[in-house]
Amino acid sequence: MLKTALKLLKKIEDHGFKAYIVGGFVRDFLLSRESLDIDIATSATPMDIKQIFNDIFISKVEYGSVTVFYHNIRFEITTFRRELTYINNRKPIEFEYIDNLKEDLTRRDFIINTICMDSNGDIIDLLDGKRDLENKEINTVGNSYDKFNEDSLRILRAIRFATILNFKLSDEVKDAIKKTKNNLIRLSYQRKKEELDKIFSSSNIEYGITLLKELELDKELEIYNLDDIKLNVDIIGIWAILDASDKYPFSKNEKELIYKIREAINKDNLNNEILYSYGLYVNSVAGAIKGIDKKEITHKFERLPITSKKDINITSAEIMEVLGKNGGEYLKEIYNELIKLILNEKIENDNKILKDYILEHY
Repeated sequence: MLKTALKLLKKIEDHGFKAYIVGGFVRDFLLSRESLDIDIATSATPMDIKQIFNDIFISKVEYGSVTVFYHNIRFEITTFRRELTYINNRKPIEFEYIDNLKEDLTRRDFIINTICMDSNGDIIDLLDGKRDLENKEINTVGNSYDKFNEDSLRILRAIRFATILNFKLSDEVKDAIKKTKNNLIRLSYQRKKEELDKIFSSSNIEYGITLLKELELDKELEIYNLDDIKLNVDIIGIWAILDASDKYPFSKNEKELIYKIREAINKDNLNNEILYSYGLYVNSVAGAIKGIDKKEITHKFERLPITSKKDINITSAEIMEVLGKNGGEYLKEIYNELIKLILNEKIENDNKILKDYILEHY
């Protein structure tokens, strides 16, 4: 991936422009961490990039960048620029192209994200980003209050980077977050959720929660029970625990899982009927929230005589034949009873035994 990126830089340079790998990839490279996204900063404009590459690309010209697929690898290529005006403490709505790498770097969020790599693989560190890496500290590029006031998403990004990298926030950064955190109210719930998901999914989640609580961001994020978060559950389980605004966006499947987990928390997750009704995943998460060992729940689930309706050893057609009836609601009633009987081991899941039972009772 890096070799391809360096070839891409050289290709841009061959057309008379400057180009560098910048940001997270270089930071993670120096920290010996795996990184899958490579951002490129260049003096070439989006129109110049279009003329250089024939590969498939997705244009974001209005933001001064294009996404290029080069040798089947995705690269975000952004022109050196100076951002002039922000709106709603989030988006730059006015910028101008420039031809100066250092000035371009000054518009970025954190010093650890300003380290660059040139086409020879050499590190270019114009703002002392390596110093912050060595000190394991998050500092903004320039005045922290101004940075967070310009773009409130940077508040959550600061906490996310500190969490994932296990870095501390500088005193200036912490102070600025406290002074600008009200701006988070205007940040979209989608962007807030994206950052919180990354914090909550981190193996260092406990530190991330500590920072959110220390900086008292619960009100602005509309999450009021951070103390209730359990560290041994996945991201869906965490959202199921949280008392958060219903404006946070979730897919239909995520909403269903969260709802079921909240229900299952109040059930006996080792009961056969509950295991059958809610499934292994929901019961495992609900159980973990309550401190039940997942292995115990998995063991119980694997010993169930049936785990779905299709496991019942009699078909609807066979039931109708036994009773000499056409289909109807009674089939659902019979299946519900059979499920309970089989799960509680009061009847064997055998075709003949089930037919005899139905004939006798219906």
